[in-house]
Amino acid sequence: MDISLVTIVKNRRNALINMISGLELGTTQPSELVIIHMNEEPYPLPACTFPLKQYVVNCVHHLPLAAARNAALSSACHDRVVFLDADCIPAPDFLSVYAQAFTSTDSLISGRVRYLTAQAMEKKDLFERMRAYSIPDPIRENVDQYPYELFWSLNFGCSKDVFRKIGGFDERFTGYGAEDTDFAFAAKARQVPMETINATAFHQYHPSYDPPMNHLSDIISNAKAFQGKWGIWPMEGWLTKFEQAGLIKWSEGHLELRRLPSAQEIEKALKLT
Repeated sequence: MDISLVTIVKNRRNALINMISGLELGTTQPSELVIIHMNEEPYPLPACTFPLKQYVVNCVHHLPLAAARNAALSSACHDRVVFLDADCIPAPDFLSVYAQAFTSTDSLISGRVRYLTAQAMEKKDLFERMRAYSIPDPIRENVDQYPYELFWSLNFGCSKDVFRKIGGFDERFTGYGAEDTDFAFAAKARQVPMETINATAFHQYHPSYDPPMNHLSDIISNAKAFQGKWGIWPMEGWLTKFEQAGLIKWSEGHLELRRLPSAQEIEKALKLT
């Protein structure tokens, strides 16, 4: 079965090389790997046993996630497409599990993600023991079939027909936050079924923040777009933390920036694992 694996990337060269190494070790390999660079030029990558294609999406916004994912789908040669975050290393059976799912369903397919700590990334036998070195997602660990609200774009697949039925990613969402929740809500509204499968990706550690104060402006903009479109607020946990920190003013139908976080506040939000 021909499967296009697509990924979007910015400033993640080493992680992308690890992802390619994981694909090479897979029991099933992609028919092609399509890489969409966001506001950066392509760069040399290791030789692969499968075709590797690199494209660029240039945009005024520094991180055009929605536009890049749409470009990835359009650039894929094959009808069945798997989206994998550039920070993720696929399990050896990753594409085999997807291939089996594609034979039995034409739905929005969600895989699973486990997290590699900073210490795990230093292990010499990382690729042989990723499951042992990783920790489960705290929210989704014991959820057999994810509801639409828990869909994430790190690891999912669908046919091009399903993607187009959903409407693709709404490019009114710019930057980080809620663009994948919006995609899932659109799938639900258009009665596209969602299925969760055991195709596991291992997310490589990189500095991140809880709450993501480094993306505050994007989150405010996207939260407003989401609320205007669906009538509810996304990312409520983060918005609550931003409000408690005095960064935003947030009420039932209103959200505005009060101030940007200081460098010290951003540093304090850094997750250590």
